[in-house]
Amino acid sequence: MSRNGFVSVTIVTFNSGRFIKRCLESVLDQKYPLKEIIVIDNNSSDGTVDILEPFEDRCRIVYNEENIGFSAAQNQAIALSDSEWVLTLNPDVLLLQGFIEALVNAGNIDPRVGTVCGKLMTMKASFDFPEEPLVDSTGIYFTPNLRHLDRGSLRLDDGRFRNYEYVFGATAAAALFRREMVEDISIQGEFFDNDFFAYREDADVAWRAQLMDWKCLYVPYAKGYHVRKALPGNRRELTAEINMHSVKNRFLLRMKNITGNVYRRNFFSITARDIVVVSCCLLWEHTSLRAFSFVFSNWSRVMEKRREIMARRRVSDEYMASWFSFHPVSKPTPKKFAAALTPPRASKQHR
Repeated sequence: MSRNGFVSVTIVTFNSGRFIKRCLESVLDQKYPLKEIIVIDNNSSDGTVDILEPFEDRCRIVYNEENIGFSAAQNQAIALSDSEWVLTLNPDVLLLQGFIEALVNAGNIDPRVGTVCGKLMTMKASFDFPEEPLVDSTGIYFTPNLRHLDRGSLRLDDGRFRNYEYVFGATAAAALFRREMVEDISIQGEFFDNDFFAYREDADVAWRAQLMDWKCLYVPYAKGYHVRKALPGNRRELTAEINMHSVKNRFLLRMKNITGNVYRRNFFSITARDIVVVSCCLLWEHTSLRAFSFVFSNWSRVMEKRREIMARRRVSDEYMASWFSFHPVSKPTPKKFAAALTPPRASKQHR
């Protein structure tokens, strides 16, 4: 079987027992021809392994002996895969019928589209749907103070996200990546940066892809549901480890990807946010102070990655600066998308 047109689905599990069965069932229920489903388990201890065993005849499952992090485990899965497209998927995502087909069909229209994302809606941890349809993500955007947020997060799904659009990037919870782009933007053999471990690794990929002139396409008719644990304002509900990685990765993002012009344009916003982040770590979130020791001890290696990224940059500072705004930025697609793609028939929700 050749790579052409086929999709590999890659999923990383870590104590995902409450989600993974329904997630895999929704993937297996897709009508689009999948080449493979690869699951990497990061040494779960909550019964995830027992839940995965019945799927071993339909999925390739690798059981790691330690938790190597989301980034490294996704890289492990991508390296095992062999298809034109790779769909990274979180175990707490539920795909509706036609999700993968809609993404692939749209991505195939423009060869410079390296990432494709659909409309993710919010879902409770019980996999129950909220009474009102609330958006989880329709792509990510960056603010001038270097926060990256999900477009439409927690907004009522009232029809405002019904057009095909170019967006900055996609959440790795459900993102379709073109193999050609994966190979083109990988740095030192890594697509997701292993230094990130978990959190913000998708924003790093999105920024790097934009620098190297790859587009991210939002497809409104590809729909799924996501149980999101990390939201702005709920840091106290997250583990100390995740919060530390969040702080660390904020600075790794900038060190690797920001250009001088973008930094100068947004200097005051960036600095104000930095003061808030550092102050919070010093005064309250002491466990996140380890983030700064990691950054300084690995400075040379991170700068080496930056030099490689900047040497391969293909777009102007003006173009990059156009993406940074306190309001979600999207850019119109050519009319060929609307003309070539029609909404699939409405499918029944997984209830």
